[in-house]
Formats: sequence, C-alpha cells, structure tokens
Amino acid sequence: MTGHHRTPVTVVGLGSMGSALAEAFIDAGHPVTVWNRTPAKAAPLVAKGAVHARSADEAVAASGLVITCLTTYDDTLAVLGPAAATLDGRALVTLNSGSPAGAREMAAWADGHGARYLDGAIKNVPSAVGAESTLLYYSGDRAVFDEFVRTLRVMGGDTVYLGAAPDLAALYEMAVGGTLLPALVGFFQGAAALQARGLEAASMVRFSVKWFEMINSILPVFAQEIDSGDYSDPASSVNLFLAGAAHDEELGKEANLDVEWHRGFHDLLRRAVDVGHGDHSISALTEVLRNPAAGA
Repeated sequence: MTGHHRTPVTVVGLGSMGSALAEAFIDAGHPVTVWNRTPAKAAPLVAKGAVHARSADEAVAASGLVITCLTTYDDTLAVLGPAAATLDGRALVTLNSGSPAGAREMAAWADGHGARYLDGAIKNVPSAVGAESTLLYYSGDRAVFDEFVRTLRVMGGDTVYLGAAPDLAALYEMAVGGTLLPALVGFFQGAAALQARGLEAASMVRFSVKWFEMINSILPVFAQEIDSGDYSDPASSVNLFLAGAAHDEELGKEANLDVEWHRGFHDLLRRAVDVGHGDHSISALTEVLRNPAAGA
C-alpha cells in the first residue's frame, strides 16, 4: 500500500455512521484520529488502532484531511468552532444532513477560516460503509476531491463529484432522500394492515421488494417526462391514482389504521386534476409541486 493510500484522516463525530467511517479507514491502513463529544464512543476504535484526541482542536490538528459526521450543519459548526483557527489549509469534508442553504453557510464559514471545503452525503446505512456499491457524492473544492479521491473511496466505491457549487451534495441529498419517509411509512402501513389480519409483516417483504424494483424501472421514464414537460402518454394517470384514494380510506376503516398521512397526497392529486392534469402521467404532479398555488 502506497503512502497516498495511507493518508492520515481525522474523523469527528462517532455515532453509528461516524464510527463505521473511522473503522473503514483503520481497516484500510490509514492513521486515524477520532474525537467525539461523548469520549466513551472512541474506545472501540482506539482498541482497533485509532488515536483519541483530547479535543476537537487537537483532532483537527492531527490530519490534513478532516471528516466530520455529525447530525446537522449547526452541530458541525458548534463542534468545529473551537478549532476554527486550526482548520487553515486543511481539507474539511462534512457528511451531515441539512439544506442547501445550510451547506452554503457551512462553506462560507469554512472558507472564512482558510479550510478547503468539500460537502458530502452518504446514501447508505453504516453497515454498508466501505462496500464497492455504496454511494457517496460530493460538491465544492474540486482540488480537494481530486487530491483525496482514493482515500474517500475507502468509505464507498461509488464516489461521485457533482460540481463546484458547495450546496450540490445537500441539494441531491434532499432531492433523493425525499422518497425515503413516504416509502417507509407505506411499508409500515402495510405491515399494520397485515397484522390486523393476524399475518406477519415478514410475509410481505418479498412482494414489497418486487414493487420497489418496479418503481426503480419506471423512474427513467418519469424523469424523461418531467425533463421534456410532456405528460401526454401516461402509463398511469393522475385520475387513476385519485380513484384509488377511496381505497386508502376503506383499508383504514377495516384495519383500524391511521391513514391521515395520505391526505396531503390526495389533495395534491385533486389539485393536479383541477389544473388539467387528470389524464396526464402521474409524473405531472411535478408541475403542481413546483407551483404550490396551482389548483389551490
């Protein structure tokens, strides 16, 4: 393994994801320094060979590449504040949740303290860190990405640079992540409905996976419709989805479920019909989402 592969890395934030990142760097042979607001979380990593810094400032000073994995940009700013002067000239990669506006604020703060900034997002769970298929994408300082890309790939093999605008990773993180909660709540509702009949939630997993695979297959078609603005050849129309709204209410009554979370979706469908999208592809909902006043 060459010296390039053994780039010293500091990981700040040792929740489940941060700990997985630090462990991946240790396993790949990198000198790793770690720090967390709760020091006890560093112990398993120290046992594997990491160095536990006594402060965030000491952790930042230890490496030219500093990776933070905290919950929000505000958390990251709060933790790095005492180490601001030490960041000068170092590469800072933030991996946390937040809005594009938060990413721009973080980038401005980092630049103001001389850090070379790269914003990033991990699109997988901690147990998948280090896998060849695990996706991470980044935006910001291209020179930082180019210099450390082989080191960054330790965290996941599908490593993508989105562009120089520092908020692109946060934008894609929210754009892609917006599908997660509705999909999970739909699965949880299905599980509750099955259990109301004495059936196990596990019995639906295979069928749900098939359903998600179908959704995967149709996304390129929807994307083409949205980019072209042509919704006139629907595989499934807005009217078809609206007709199914009554079924949601019936299932709720039969299985004694809280189906209020559907109300916003049903309202969106009705608004789309009101502005003339009833016979158009369901992807035409994008037009209503980009124009909240439409059909109101």
